[in-house]
Amino acid sequence: MPSTYLEVYLARIKNTGRKINKRIKSLSPVQVIVFSFVLIIVIGTFLLLLPFSTKNPKENNFFTALFTAVSCTCVTGLSLHDTWSYFSFFGQVVMLLLIQIGGLGLVSFTTGFTLAVHRRLGLRDIKIIQEGTQGNLADIPQIIKTVFAATLLFEILGASLLCCKFVPRYGFAGAWLSIFLAVSSYCNAGFDVSGFIMPDSSLRAFSRDPFVMLVISALIIMGGLGFLVVTDVYNYIIKKRHKKSARHRLSLHTKVVLKASLLLLFTGTALFFCFEYDNVLKGLDIWNKLIICFFHSASSRTAGLFSFDLNKQYSITKFITIVLMFIGASPASTGGGIKTVSFVVLLSVMGNTLCGKEDAILFGRKINKTIVYRSFAISTAFAIFITMGTLMISMLEAQKPISSTDILYEVVSAISTTGLSTGITRLLSNFSKCLLMIFMFVGRVGPISLILAIIAKKNGDKYKTLPEGKLIIG
Repeated sequence: MPSTYLEVYLARIKNTGRKINKRIKSLSPVQVIVFSFVLIIVIGTFLLLLPFSTKNPKENNFFTALFTAVSCTCVTGLSLHDTWSYFSFFGQVVMLLLIQIGGLGLVSFTTGFTLAVHRRLGLRDIKIIQEGTQGNLADIPQIIKTVFAATLLFEILGASLLCCKFVPRYGFAGAWLSIFLAVSSYCNAGFDVSGFIMPDSSLRAFSRDPFVMLVISALIIMGGLGFLVVTDVYNYIIKKRHKKSARHRLSLHTKVVLKASLLLLFTGTALFFCFEYDNVLKGLDIWNKLIICFFHSASSRTAGLFSFDLNKQYSITKFITIVLMFIGASPASTGGGIKTVSFVVLLSVMGNTLCGKEDAILFGRKINKTIVYRSFAISTAFAIFITMGTLMISMLEAQKPISSTDILYEVVSAISTTGLSTGITRLLSNFSKCLLMIFMFVGRVGPISLILAIIAKKNGDKYKTLPEGKLIIG
């Protein structure tokens, strides 16, 4: 009898395993991506709840662990405690792993592992990774290889350069600070472990060090350009050098991303320099002012590190930062926001419409209407979430001395996965903090889900012809 019970029990387990496996295989590619982030958050929360994850186990609690895991996985940077002061070395390592996996995406890691073991990808693997690269149909194995190669190259190079500065000053703590900052900067995460120098200050201790500011700015920019752009530029520079006869040109996507990124970087730098010249930049020489403004312009587009007291900014500067956070980084990158390409498409549509043209045109190319619709849908979705979030948190925190501008700043920072904060996160109620966690998650995986929802069609829809409807606008 006991053996019979055991056989029945094992059979049930086996049957349950088959059902789970069948259920996983039935998930759509975008569902796999979304659930992969949920899985990382769950594992991260469990690890950060361990007694040895914090320097004072008595202070550890589920809410802090969950908020930190969400913020790390969504590479945001909003936090409830200073990382160095609150978390132990083990907890900091867990956070760094969450940032790295969250920045590149669990799908990228599993796909890379599949390539390393089997040397090829199945159709389902290709569909999943295409969702993670905004539906790009390029050579997927080559993109994955470039993603990991570029990540290792830039993070190792960045950490090595920072070590030259920090190790002589701080020893082992300087080496760990260099590694942590390199990964956090490239993944546009916004976390740091410089609390042993100046708690809760991000990079303010290094604001007068041009070397540190420029190295971290370069890491932020490279992480925010997007893996597709890195692949395209690699093919353009390296392959063209070794194969002079090969005619490889930069794609339209790469041209748009590079020019939009440069425009936003230098526009942000110029505006911060003008408005904050005699405020937060007072007392610095011109060179340092320009570097700090350049760093803030780069970091505002989803990196979340800062080099001056954000509370002392003028309202106009906060508004400019909000706009940059809303635009964010580029598609298929470690950053968030509506993305530079969507921003450029919107500007193109507006400009061409005002000039009496029906199509969006960029660099002499007509942009597909599906891309235009996606850009409008993503931007509108972000705007709706930001509006709802700001109103809800304003009502919840009405009794606290928190301005609406700071609440808007915090909400945009969360949904764009930037992580810049005027310091109000820790003052909010737990319900408001839960809303910020939702916004961080939506900002990291929402646009992908939104794109899938827009392009998904029923089989019979493509054969339907609907009557045309006319509306009056303006």
